[in-house]
Amino acid sequence: MVTTTNNRTRHPLTEFVQRLQTGEALLRDTPENVLEVVGILKSYGVVLDAYSKNLIYIAENQFLVFFPFFKYFNGEISFQKLLRHWWHDRINFEYAEYCMKAMFWHGGGGLDQYLDTKDFQQRAKAVIAAKFKNNPIMMGIHQLFPDFLIEQLRVSCYYSGLGQFWRVMADIFLSLSDLYDQGKIKSIPQVVDHIKLGLVKAAHKPITYSVKIKNKVYEILPASLGLTFLADTAIPYVEAVFFRGTPFPGTVSYNAQAYQIPPDQGRFQYGALYADPLPIGGAGIPPTLLMQDMRHFLPEYLHEVYRRSLRGEDDLRVQICMSFQKSMFCVTTAAILGLMPYPADTQDPQEQELNRVYLEKWMDRLQTSRLMDVNA
Repeated sequence: MVTTTNNRTRHPLTEFVQRLQTGEALLRDTPENVLEVVGILKSYGVVLDAYSKNLIYIAENQFLVFFPFFKYFNGEISFQKLLRHWWHDRINFEYAEYCMKAMFWHGGGGLDQYLDTKDFQQRAKAVIAAKFKNNPIMMGIHQLFPDFLIEQLRVSCYYSGLGQFWRVMADIFLSLSDLYDQGKIKSIPQVVDHIKLGLVKAAHKPITYSVKIKNKVYEILPASLGLTFLADTAIPYVEAVFFRGTPFPGTVSYNAQAYQIPPDQGRFQYGALYADPLPIGGAGIPPTLLMQDMRHFLPEYLHEVYRRSLRGEDDLRVQICMSFQKSMFCVTTAAILGLMPYPADTQDPQEQELNRVYLEKWMDRLQTSRLMDVNA
């Protein structure tokens, strides 16, 4: 319910605006939440490390390969590894590609803008000419469908961009776990502060991408473009994966007359902050793959919490997803505070007001999220 105070409309999520203004987080600070968030981010960090390495490997070694049967092997192919792959005794790299496709589709940031420029097209054409120099069939296809191969290289840029983004995030989450083990992380605000400092430290880290063809290096995303970690990968990732996402097949109708999918992708609310954890474990639900990966790397102290739950390990993936969602609200808090126009502790009334307006805009987007559920 919206109320008014001093002729000003009171935001329905004012409680959370005030939390952020006073250095707290979107997630309540309790020992249980700290344990869950740090534990799940430890597992997530290990998985992101693997995802990052594979995405970068695909971008650098599997570009313009149309049937990349061994793209998940990182160049290390053996019969034993192939058997484990078929038996699904492996990391589910398909989820990494799902996130990459969500970023590619939603766009945003300088990377998305650059991929529509003539400069990128010229660089892409040079790579295509070098790659298929002695392949008249592919060059013929390129002449008939000039955008086809260029589009494949656009996708490769997102493989590389997301891989570089996750490389940074994996290090942040793993170092967070180390500090927790050392007794230096004891509260949710400390968790948020650690993540925020990591984001700020890497904010201007260059995002580049080049490929090597017959000992010659071709720069597709050169350093001269000025693409950076925060503006061109982190913010678009939060927008695409945390807020918008994509609807999972089988959970909503794709019938346009049912209006279950907004006509404007900017109004999508299927991201990690909105998703109901209960379908996790069902067929066709991409995050199930992530939860399956994380279950293999749970720290024992968190795994023990899940074992003592009402259903034990029968709904382990759902429990992991609920903890993961809590952690993503902490990451979102770090992003919100890191982008706030003025310091949270400013004493200037005008700056305080601008901060309040900024935070309320974020709360507008979170009204239909699971913010209240994770704090229940």
